[in-house]
Amino acid sequence: MDTILEFCHSRIRWGVLLALIVAIVVSWTGYFSTAPIIVWHRGVAIIAMVLCHVQLVIGAVLYGMRYATFNDRFSGNPALLRFWKMEHIGTMILAIVLVTLGRTLSKKAKTEDGKQLRVAIFYTLGLILILAMTPWPFMSKFMNAYGWL
Repeated sequence: MDTILEFCHSRIRWGVLLALIVAIVVSWTGYFSTAPIIVWHRGVAIIAMVLCHVQLVIGAVLYGMRYATFNDRFSGNPALLRFWKMEHIGTMILAIVLVTLGRTLSKKAKTEDGKQLRVAIFYTLGLILILAMTPWPFMSKFMNAYGWL
């Protein structure tokens, strides 16, 4: 079960990144061109938010399943232990809060520009945090104990 969830968590990140990037590009483009929001623009923002929440739930289940073994798995590398126990999960929660806040505030905005600007800003901030705390393969020196797919 652990490996299936890890596989899903590892693969869904690409959907999250793609959906966030599309939502951000569409929102910034719409804001600067002062174009009205089209239905698929809202749809992409909603899909990005939903994928973020699915990713968070899978990550939280993995975190709960592995929390007891963190100290044993990463005992030789305190930086890696700190990354998995605190930094990764805390920053990802903050990023998903920002994405959710952007979507919620965009629904409450009065103008089309205001809606697009809120989605663009909050989704961009969320994406930056997600990119910063994702264990990428090129981070192998730091993440060598984890063995990403």
